[in-house]
Amino acid sequence: MSDSTDKLVGIVLVSHSAAVAASVAELARSLAGGGTTAPVAPAGGTVDGGIGTSAELIAAASASVDRGAGIAVIADLGSAVLTVKALLAEGDELPDNTRLVDAPFVEGAVAAVVTASAGADLAAVEAAAVEAYTYRKV
Repeated sequence: MSDSTDKLVGIVLVSHSAAVAASVAELARSLAGGGTTAPVAPAGGTVDGGIGTSAELIAAASASVDRGAGIAVIADLGSAVLTVKALLAEGDELPDNTRLVDAPFVEGAVAAVVTASAGADLAAVEAAAVEAYTYRKV
């Protein structure tokens, strides 16, 4: 039996901090509004709860949001990006059609989740997240 998140793009938020990843995921889900929300998983910190990144946590988060429509991964800082790139290079650690998205962490996450929740494909989710770089605050 299928549920309302079938065929939605999944979002993985990779941060050096478990608390930051979880908080941004919660914020993005909340701002996506009511109704169907795209699957979002935080992958923050290390397996033992420290500050850093974990290939194991990223792979598990990616598997948990995989609905067959692709996965957008948004990372916070340099080594998080490098860890995702290494997983993508391995070729068998992340689900097919997983893409590292070059976007600001908070604004990009919100844009990605809102767009994915509307049923957009991976290219549109990536474009929305990347466009968040242009958001002006003044």
